[in-house]
Formats: sequence, structure tokens, C-alpha cells
Amino acid sequence: MRVLFIVQGEGRGHLTQALTTEALLRSAGHEVAEVLVGKSNARELPEFFTRAIKAPVRLFDSPNFLPAPANKRFSLPRSVAYNVLRVPSFARSVWMLHKRISAGDIDLVVNFYELLTGITYFFFRPPVPQASIGHQYLFLHRDFKLPRAGRASLALLRLFTRLTSLGATSRLALSFRPMPADEARRITVVPPLLRREVFALKPGRGDYLHGYMLNPGFARTIEEWHRANKDVPLRFFWDKRGAARVTRVDSTLEFHRLDDISFLRSLASCRAYATTAGFESVCEAMYFGKPILMVPAHIEQDCNAYDACRCGAGITARDFDLGRLVSFAATYSPSAEFRPWAESCARRMVPCLEKAAETVPVYPLSIAALRSMIQ
Repeated sequence: MRVLFIVQGEGRGHLTQALTTEALLRSAGHEVAEVLVGKSNARELPEFFTRAIKAPVRLFDSPNFLPAPANKRFSLPRSVAYNVLRVPSFARSVWMLHKRISAGDIDLVVNFYELLTGITYFFFRPPVPQASIGHQYLFLHRDFKLPRAGRASLALLRLFTRLTSLGATSRLALSFRPMPADEARRITVVPPLLRREVFALKPGRGDYLHGYMLNPGFARTIEEWHRANKDVPLRFFWDKRGAARVTRVDSTLEFHRLDDISFLRSLASCRAYATTAGFESVCEAMYFGKPILMVPAHIEQDCNAYDACRCGAGITARDFDLGRLVSFAATYSPSAEFRPWAESCARRMVPCLEKAAETVPVYPLSIAALRSMIQ
């Protein structure tokens, strides 16, 4: 089976999921022919991905969310305006995806939450089956409980999630815990796609707080807390464009440019973890048994944080209030159920993808079908 990956390149999670899926498919005798990564000008493709991926990589222009002026939470008005101006570029990307999918040498498209994949399937209806992978598809599951956030924001998130998977034969919803399938919505619940390096590391307990910031605007809050708590070592990772490999503020505060191996080793040995609530790194922290402070940067991460808290993994805040994390870590007890669930991914994921490759693509019939998704 020859497989084409299409990956949303925003943040770290979808990229690490693609790396893990490629390794699983290759170990089962399948081939990943090419990896197409949607990118924006605001971020660079991390070195850890280009270094570890085995298949050829090709970048294309893709919609993305822009942070507010403070560079913390994402701004919907700014994002909409920015992306509308780039529609001609996105149209060229859709045409490229159509040509590549329909080239005749692909048996399955695996889509890691890239919007333009769904758009391509809606307009061009390629004959190649598609499987969509992401934690976000759990938000469409009949039994998933959403947070009490704004109804409009949640409706837009669910609509966006549906649009990414237009034409998909299967939606593989990565989850913190097992749940039954939702066959009416073509949703199969599967364990998180943790990389082999996670399973190989032995957790320790250092004295420092480890962190990851999707948006570098949070750095000011961290520095302010640090000035009042210099006795607590802090080691934060970011993907700030143009940043040095290590920005050392003083002996107890460091900002590291995102490198996946260094990130995982630091996470495995930390005292506790502070993050903007990306699904992948929350799962890694749960596997290592680390207490987590989650500071969501957008509505999707609000849902991630809400679900993780329901599993007892951590606490949430509007900003990096590291004092709360220190207090929570003092009484935290990790769950014994998550590790076996995460370790079962290898035997569950590949059969799901093989089954998807044998299924006829599912297309929305009309614009009216798209309109009904909002409901």
C-alpha cells in the first residue's frame, strides 16, 4: 500500500503524529510515498521533523490562525482577514493537492487535520480513499462532552473539523481514554500517536519546571513570575522564528528552540509541565506521569484542556501561573490507566488505515450538505 500524507504544519502535534504513523506503516510493510505539509509564513517547519521523516517532504501554502497583538491567544478577526487575502495562494495549493492525489500511484491519503485536504475532496472528488487523523474528531463524537465555552466558537470549531475531513472514509479520533466508535459519523476512537522515543525514555524527577509555548508572547508572563521566584529552575521550549538554539536569561531560566528529542528528554525528567494545551504534548506528559498546567491559546485547546482535566491530568489557567502548578504538583497522583491505552496504539492504528484503504470515499452531495454541518 502506497500512502500519501497531508499534514497541517501548525504547532508540533500533527507533525509528531505523522512521524509516528509513518513508522507504524513502514513496520507493517507499507510505503509512505510523500508528505505534503501545509505551512504559513509565521512559522518554520521544525528541524526535528525534516530530520526524522523518511519520505520526501513538499510544502504548500495553507490557512492558519494568527495570534492577537499580545502574541498569546489566537485572534479570529485577524486570522479571517489574513487568510481571505491569501485565497488565490490557497487555490493553487488545492490544485496541487488534487494533481498529486489523482496521479495514480497512491492507494490511501492520510490527512492530519489539514483543511485544504477536505476542500480538495469536496471540489475534485478524487477516487483515492482518505483517512483523517486527529484528536479534534473526538469533538464530533456523540458521547464527547465539550466545555462550557462560547456556543459560536464551538460551532465554528466543529464546522472546521468537519471541513477538514470531507470525503474521508474514516475519522480516527485520538483520545486520552477508550470510547466506543460512533459509526454514524464514521469515527473510530484510537490511542494517541506517541513516538517510539517516548516509550524508550525512563521518567525521572528533576527540580525544574518544563514548558512549551505555541505563541512566544507568553514569555513575558514567564519572565515576570521568574523574577519573583528565582529559586525555581525553568526550562521552556518555543518555535519563535529566528531565536537562538538556547536563550539563557540567567542561571535558572532558559528558552530552548523546539527540538523534539531535547524536548522529550526534558519533559521526562522534569518536576511538572506547563503548556498551551496541545494534545500531543499533554499525552506525553501523562505517559511520563507529570502534573500539567494548561493555558489554552484557542478554542481547540480549550477542549483539549477540559478533557485532560476530566481525566485528572492537570489544571487550567488563563496565563502561565506557575505558582498554581507548583502547588498542584505537590499533591498530584498520576493515572495508572493511560500508559496501557497509549501502548496499544501500534496494534490498533494500522488495521484501521488498511481498512480505510479498501473503502470508497464518502462525498458530501451538495452545498446544502455543507450548510447542514453548522447545525
